[in-house]
Amino acid sequence: MEIIAENLSKKFQRDWIFRNLNLRFQSPHSYTVVGPNGSGKSTLLQILAGVAAPTNGEVLFKQQQQTIAVEYIYRHLSIAAPYLELIEEFTLLELVKFHCKFKPLKNELSLEEFMDIMKLGRAKHKMIKHFSSGMKQRLKLGLAFYAGTEIILLDEPTSNLDNQGIDWYHQEIEKNTQDRLLILCSNQAYEYEFCDEVIDITSFK
Repeated sequence: MEIIAENLSKKFQRDWIFRNLNLRFQSPHSYTVVGPNGSGKSTLLQILAGVAAPTNGEVLFKQQQQTIAVEYIYRHLSIAAPYLELIEEFTLLELVKFHCKFKPLKNELSLEEFMDIMKLGRAKHKMIKHFSSGMKQRLKLGLAFYAGTEIILLDEPTSNLDNQGIDWYHQEIEKNTQDRLLILCSNQAYEYEFCDEVIDITSFK
């Protein structure tokens, strides 16, 4: 799987967030985008996910040299980010079942096995709105890690996780990204120290 950014630029009102960005992301490699708060990391990730449009340039998605239309790229990627909301009125079991209608779990993992991996098995009948912030973050990450997609996009992946949750993140990301394309945005070295390449978005101002 491959994501190609060609002459990518994004402008908000009169301010350019980044300009003339040319990057190629290929599986099975991992990439981190770093930069100060407000530098455009999350904006770039949303453009790469096909949910936001650049001001200039384009993003191409390719699989085995075949171009994938942007309206179908959602089938191939999973994303976890602080600004993405879960359906709070669902129980955990209901939410996972709903998610699997669009993106089945990889390796034919059962719902019970999946919830146990996230250490949320005892909360399967609990409504998401009653979850702690750490439980919600583990759920977001788990859905990204274990969906049967070729691309994983993560933004500030350990937000709201305690030390035990951070250890869980490291275990799971190592297990679930070996043969996939991983792109994450972070300012915390411990979140991305395993990545193949670090990209400073301030280089494209």
